[in-house]
Amino acid sequence: MNINITGKDLKATEAIKDYIEKKMSRLNKYYENEELTVQAMIKIERELQIAEISFSNKGESFRAVAENKDLYASIDEDIDILERQVRKSKTKKERMNKDDSIKMQATSLEEKNEIQDEVIKTTYYEIKPMAVEDAKLKLQERPGANFLAYIDIDTNKVNVIYRLKDGKNFGVAVPEA
Repeated sequence: MNINITGKDLKATEAIKDYIEKKMSRLNKYYENEELTVQAMIKIERELQIAEISFSNKGESFRAVAENKDLYASIDEDIDILERQVRKSKTKKERMNKDDSIKMQATSLEEKNEIQDEVIKTTYYEIKPMAVEDAKLKLQERPGANFLAYIDIDTNKVNVIYRLKDGKNFGVAVPEA
């Protein structure tokens, strides 16, 4: 663990650095096998001694500022604040990972249970008697539709007019009997 201490109106002694390092070791359980660089600033304002400790890891920044009449109490309070922040962040990440894995399992179950060769949707529509040209105009009015069923006024049978893949021409399905 690398600790950089700056002091303002207060000298950063080796004892203070050792104390911060000892207290920051509480955070090692959250960051095993990772080298942390910690910035600490200590200063005196009136009769209060202020300790500000911050560090960042993998894009996450943690910062705590505490003031007390005793510098060591300020450092202790900072460490408690940082530990709460780190624990909250880790718990949030674990919960998100757990939720993501549950979603992945649900998705894979849905894929396994995917319905095949079944009629899964029924659409009702009105069939009107009309000529082939009227049916073509009606189909052109609906750009999202690919076909239109209608009753041919000449044969009185149900026919289907549909768009061909070229998007410009049409085909008509006529029953034989």
